[in-house]
Amino acid sequence: MVQKIRVLSNIPERLKEITDPPKKLYIEGELPKSPDLKYLAVVGSRNFTTYGKMACQQIISGLAGYPIVIISGLALGIDAIAHEAALKNGLLTMALPGSGISEKAIAPKTNFLLSREILKRGGCVLSELEPEMPAAVWTFPRRNRIMAGLADAVLLIEAKEKSGTLITARLAMEYNRDVLVIPGSIFSETSIGTNKLLKDGAHPCLSAKEVLEMLGFKAQETLAKTYENCTDKEKEILEMLYEPMPKEELLQKYPGSVTDLNMFLTLLELKGHIKETMGEIRKI
Repeated sequence: MVQKIRVLSNIPERLKEITDPPKKLYIEGELPKSPDLKYLAVVGSRNFTTYGKMACQQIISGLAGYPIVIISGLALGIDAIAHEAALKNGLLTMALPGSGISEKAIAPKTNFLLSREILKRGGCVLSELEPEMPAAVWTFPRRNRIMAGLADAVLLIEAKEKSGTLITARLAMEYNRDVLVIPGSIFSETSIGTNKLLKDGAHPCLSAKEVLEMLGFKAQETLAKTYENCTDKEKEILEMLYEPMPKEELLQKYPGSVTDLNMFLTLLELKGHIKETMGEIRKI
């Protein structure tokens, strides 16, 4: 793909409100244009655990079908997992590396390849640094303030006690953005930072439903717009599927019979609204 890096003509309004707003932004791709979109920054440890990876994937998959843009930092670890989960679930995603956005600057190579996939799916890559500038210790905190400034809310998956990820959370609080945190084990080094944020007043996040509520979505209204060809019963089932779940768990939540549920699930699958993978039913 031929690179078309350019200077963004207008700095987004929400970035003009933060401390030390960027004077110039380089972009490849296009900024999302719909005014109805909500922006969720997802950040976490490079040295993630299986728990952190699964939590990130499951929560982002539960946002499928909603007008949400996932922002992350195009780093190894949770950042890359967040971008990939967004792409897998049909969500737009914005990548803000801690470097310039040229092929020479973005490292490692896997991150650059991921940025190409983000562009193919309608997302963008953004940085205030000169395109050829490599990442350095000081560039990541600078990048983090832009991520926090662009976001309506920030979701932290995992962070050690002195993780740079915590900078994004602190800045988000300073900018009056909501901060959601995945609680972690008291025995896990990668959860020390996130658990401390919970003590400081961040919102605990246990499911995609809590993210949606924090972003101001009313599930019934959104489903009515997104699934216009569905009956009320089908929309009721889709609302229950705010995150992927096994059929047995869905049956416990569904007030009707097994026969009825199986019939509606078949119809929803034929309409292209759900699919069953790895033993779980999820919205598409």
